[in-house]
Amino acid sequence: ASNANMNTHESEVYTVAPEMPAMFDGMKLAAVATVLYVIVRCLNLKSPTAPPDLTYQDTTLSHFLLKSCPILTKEYIPPLLWGKSGHLQTALYGKLGRVSSPHPFGLRKYLPMQDGATATFDLFEPLADNQSGEDVTMVICPGIGNHSEKHYIRTFVDHSQKQGYRCAVLNHLGALPNIELTSPRMFTYGCTWEFAAMVGFIKKTYPQTKLIVVGFSLGGNIVCKFLGENRTNQERVLCCVSVCQGYSALRAQETFLQWDQCRRFYNFLMADNMKKIILSHRGVLFGVGSTKMVDADLSRLYTATSLMQIDDNIMRKFHGHNSLKEYYEKESCVHYIHNINVPLLLVNSGDDPLVHNSLLTIPRTLAEKKENVVFALTLHGGHLGFFEGAVLFPQPLTWMDKVIVGYANAICQWEKQKPPCLSQGAHSSETKCQDGKA
Repeated sequence: ASNANMNTHESEVYTVAPEMPAMFDGMKLAAVATVLYVIVRCLNLKSPTAPPDLTYQDTTLSHFLLKSCPILTKEYIPPLLWGKSGHLQTALYGKLGRVSSPHPFGLRKYLPMQDGATATFDLFEPLADNQSGEDVTMVICPGIGNHSEKHYIRTFVDHSQKQGYRCAVLNHLGALPNIELTSPRMFTYGCTWEFAAMVGFIKKTYPQTKLIVVGFSLGGNIVCKFLGENRTNQERVLCCVSVCQGYSALRAQETFLQWDQCRRFYNFLMADNMKKIILSHRGVLFGVGSTKMVDADLSRLYTATSLMQIDDNIMRKFHGHNSLKEYYEKESCVHYIHNINVPLLLVNSGDDPLVHNSLLTIPRTLAEKKENVVFALTLHGGHLGFFEGAVLFPQPLTWMDKVIVGYANAICQWEKQKPPCLSQGAHSSETKCQDGKA
């Protein structure tokens, strides 16, 4: 009997034992499947690649540009493993700027302003002849709190120099860590004074040069506002390119308080960076020479957790705006951009975590109404990312760098070959020109 019991016990042991590993294997498979699902969702791996979605009018100029700048009509293919995540594209831009960034040699220029401020910009001479045979200068306005020493700016400048372009890069007032402010004022969302001073210097120093205006993010708002503020600002300008701007700060402020796409978190990070820049100049901005700031403003700055709080307590006061709404309305290019008549390329990314999709109706509507405007919306790219690469490692040069220079090359070629009935800047006479040909 005891032997029988032992046999029964042993048989029970042997029948139960295989079930435990099977259960654990199932749990492991479920865990792996969950992780893979999260990775696929977070990295957006199932998203397709596609050419940019282009909005433009059917004109001789637009046909010429798309033919001469084929990168606008080809697929933008980001790195396979992470490039379809707007967050990772944005994070890599924010942390590294670019990979294997070059070190272009430039000269720093200092321009005294009427209010006592000192604008600075860096000037880089071309490293080759421009394919058009002309003297062409790119006047470049970087993103918020950025300057000529940022990696993405250095990469773009180096690429442009090799294509025969002189480059002038504005250093936002107060952004360079080793340059002290000379008046109680720093850069704001839409102040064009320093950019205008740089452009004026270039026009005076190089009387034969023609200009290509380039703006990144906040810089895109500034350059479009600059060109639209006064028609004379468009003289000798061949074209303008704006990348990843939001067009209307008033409409954007509501989206920046939302957690959708982690936008509120990005808002906090940018606010923290702005606080550091402002506090690095607190002796000038809040000292005895300042008439616009008080100690209470400094206290509010320390506790601010969003760009809107900083704009309301600090930035709007530099130019005497009575309210945050007034500041955003008067400093946004949306009220000026329709006055631009030179060729205008507006580039945005559909997965940009900083620019809400609702803001993209502004450039799309503009491109539908104006013959000189092309709006290019990519599926991927994040905020100023646009990295390219095979699987994991990105290439040093991005799609953004290539498309700006490619568009500039096409415009220079257009200026040499365009029909005589289209004088410079008269792109709105396209219909008349076509009728004349007929």
